[in-house]
Amino acid sequence: MNLESLGRFLVATAVVLFVLGLMLILLGRVGILRLPGDLLVRRGNSTFFFPIATSLVVSLVLTVLINLLLWLWRR
Repeated sequence: MNLESLGRFLVATAVVLFVLGLMLILLGRVGILRLPGDLLVRRGNSTFFFPIATSLVVSLVLTVLINLLLWLWRR
Protein backbone atom coordinates (compact mmCIF):
# COMPACT_ATOMS: atom_id res chain seq x y z
CA MET A 1 0.00 0.00 0.00
CA ASN A 2 1.56 3.27 -1.06
CA LEU A 3 1.07 6.65 0.61
CA GLU A 4 -1.38 7.90 -2.01
CA SER A 5 -3.84 5.05 -1.44
CA LEU A 6 -3.41 5.36 2.32
CA GLY A 7 -4.21 9.07 2.07
CA ARG A 8 -7.32 8.38 0.01
CA PHE A 9 -8.44 5.78 2.53
CA LEU A 10 -7.99 8.21 5.43
CA VAL A 11 -9.88 10.99 3.63
CA ALA A 12 -12.73 8.62 2.76
CA THR A 13 -12.88 7.41 6.36
CA ALA A 14 -13.00 11.01 7.62
CA VAL A 15 -15.83 11.86 5.22
CA VAL A 16 -17.83 8.82 6.30
CA LEU A 17 -17.34 9.66 9.98
CA PHE A 18 -18.31 13.29 9.35
CA VAL A 19 -21.54 12.29 7.59
CA LEU A 20 -22.33 9.73 10.29
CA GLY A 21 -21.78 12.37 12.98
CA LEU A 22 -24.09 14.82 11.23
CA MET A 23 -26.75 12.14 10.90
CA LEU A 24 -26.52 11.34 14.61
CA ILE A 25 -26.81 15.02 15.54
CA LEU A 26 -29.86 15.49 13.33
CA LEU A 27 -31.51 12.26 14.49
CA GLY A 28 -30.91 13.24 18.11
CA ARG A 29 -32.62 16.60 17.60
CA VAL A 30 -35.61 14.98 15.92
CA GLY A 31 -35.88 12.37 18.68
CA ILE A 32 -35.65 9.29 16.47
CA LEU A 33 -32.90 7.74 18.59
CA ARG A 34 -35.35 6.94 21.39
CA LEU A 35 -37.34 3.94 20.24
CA PRO A 36 -39.99 2.17 22.34
CA GLY A 37 -37.64 -0.71 23.23
CA ASP A 38 -35.02 1.54 24.82
CA LEU A 39 -34.49 1.26 28.56
CA LEU A 40 -34.68 4.48 30.61
CA VAL A 41 -34.50 4.39 34.42
CA ARG A 42 -34.67 7.54 36.54
CA ARG A 43 -34.11 7.31 40.28
CA GLY A 44 -33.54 10.50 42.22
CA ASN A 45 -30.66 12.40 40.64
CA SER A 46 -29.47 9.41 38.56
CA THR A 47 -30.51 8.50 35.05
CA PHE A 48 -29.63 5.28 33.22
CA PHE A 49 -30.33 5.01 29.49
CA PHE A 50 -29.61 1.84 27.53
CA PRO A 51 -30.75 2.00 23.88
CA ILE A 52 -31.52 -1.67 23.19
CA ALA A 53 -33.92 -1.16 20.27
CA THR A 54 -31.87 1.69 18.81
CA SER A 55 -28.74 -0.46 18.94
CA LEU A 56 -30.48 -3.26 17.08
CA VAL A 57 -31.81 -0.92 14.38
CA VAL A 58 -28.45 0.82 13.91
CA SER A 59 -26.68 -2.55 13.76
CA LEU A 60 -29.10 -3.84 11.14
CA VAL A 61 -28.79 -0.70 8.99
CA LEU A 62 -24.99 -0.67 9.19
CA THR A 63 -24.82 -4.38 8.36
CA VAL A 64 -26.94 -3.86 5.25
CA LEU A 65 -24.91 -0.80 4.18
CA ILE A 66 -21.55 -2.48 4.69
CA ASN A 67 -22.65 -5.61 2.83
CA LEU A 68 -23.99 -3.45 -0.01
CA LEU A 69 -20.73 -1.48 -0.20
CA LEU A 70 -18.66 -4.68 -0.16
CA TRP A 71 -20.84 -6.18 -2.88
CA LEU A 72 -20.44 -3.05 -5.04
CA TRP A 73 -16.67 -2.97 -4.40
CA ARG A 74 -16.22 -6.63 -5.47
CA ARG A 75 -18.16 -6.13 -8.70
